[in-house]
Amino acid sequence: MKSQTKILVIGANGQLGTVLIGALQKKYGVENVVGSDLTRKDNFYGIFEIADATHQDRIQELVSKYQITQIYHLAAILSARGEENPLQTWEINMKTLFVVLEVSRRNAIDKVFYPSSIAVFGNDAPLHQTPNNAYLNPATVYGMSKAAGENWAQYYFERYGLDVRSIRYPGVIGYQSLPGGGTTDYAVAIYHKAVLHEEFTCFLEKDTTLPMIFMADTIRATLELMDAPKERIKTRTSYNIAGVSFSPIEVVQEIRKLYPEFKVNFIPDFRQDIAASWPKSIDDSAAARDWGWKPEYDLKMITQTMIQKLKEKYKTGSRNLEISPC
Repeated sequence: MKSQTKILVIGANGQLGTVLIGALQKKYGVENVVGSDLTRKDNFYGIFEIADATHQDRIQELVSKYQITQIYHLAAILSARGEENPLQTWEINMKTLFVVLEVSRRNAIDKVFYPSSIAVFGNDAPLHQTPNNAYLNPATVYGMSKAAGENWAQYYFERYGLDVRSIRYPGVIGYQSLPGGGTTDYAVAIYHKAVLHEEFTCFLEKDTTLPMIFMADTIRATLELMDAPKERIKTRTSYNIAGVSFSPIEVVQEIRKLYPEFKVNFIPDFRQDIAASWPKSIDDSAAARDWGWKPEYDLKMITQTMIQKLKEKYKTGSRNLEISPC
């Protein structure tokens, strides 16, 4: 009999998983959180299991071994990287989701978290204050997989009563890990380059405004959603959440207040077309109404925190990290 919360985080090595693991360990205890991914990071603290999330038997094994009650399914191939191999992206993103949903259904898992993305929106969605119920016609395979995943999450809730909860993340900005292949990742890499006093090449046009969110707000939103009483979760596809919208040139201007000589080149590539199909701002009133969501970090606070934390990171010997101009 399951008597306490036991959590499995699939995709623990990613940008979000790296930070979420620590937050969950702090909340529930290190002994009650299991991280899993294809490989183990040298600096991982806590319980870790190597697992391929496309293998249902392996995920079932972990659920049984640790008497798991909640699953956070974070594994996915992201937008920009996904366009390099569309069929593989679809297969992996969907197969891993079906594995999690089926294992959760068969084992009466209490709650499942499935992250979605603003990539689900396409050219038919309003660009400003995009509503939660906007029409979805994503322009990338990653977005297509997330939109399909939202519908499957709702299906498993309505058909089987599985408590699946989801957030559509904007671009996530954090100092804890390197960019992971997303279209919004310029807003992470740019701070690394500034702190290293290196020139930065941005793959988006300077005035391309996109919704972003700081990692601290991201983690807080995720935990608040999962903590909310079941009856308050009215959206069973995915909730919009907003942080702050800005363009690359606005980030540069903020960074130059601290690094006046910071040099940036704007050389748009295929990711500009992806970004152009995404919203410029998000209406997150449904999340605010249902479970009290409210962001805390604006661009100034994000920049100050990123610079401070990355300076500390590189000062302690991480200067050999390789930052791509993604």
